[in-house]
Amino acid sequence: MAWITGYPREKVNWGPTVDPKKCIGCGMCLNCGKKVFEWKDGKSVVVRYFDCQVGCTTCANLCPARAISFPDLEDLRDLYRKEGIWAKVREQMVQEGKITV
Repeated sequence: MAWITGYPREKVNWGPTVDPKKCIGCGMCLNCGKKVFEWKDGKSVVVRYFDCQVGCTTCANLCPARAISFPDLEDLRDLYRKEGIWAKVREQMVQEGKITV
């Protein structure tokens, strides 16, 4: 996974939380390509938190009830800065020929 290159995904606090009081049961979030959600008792629940693509917020952006939230993006940016993840991602993309220097 290029976006955290070599950093353990389980140490990255990034994934959705569904507020069951706000969830209207539309199922829009079940379109997640990473299959983070499952349907239980007429509502969507997060079952694979660490499968969420780091930085993605598509489900929250599409949720008509605004029932989905994510950790603070600045906390994620702080982790990338502290652990040097941005530099590692860039290096990997250069090695894979996705970008040139």
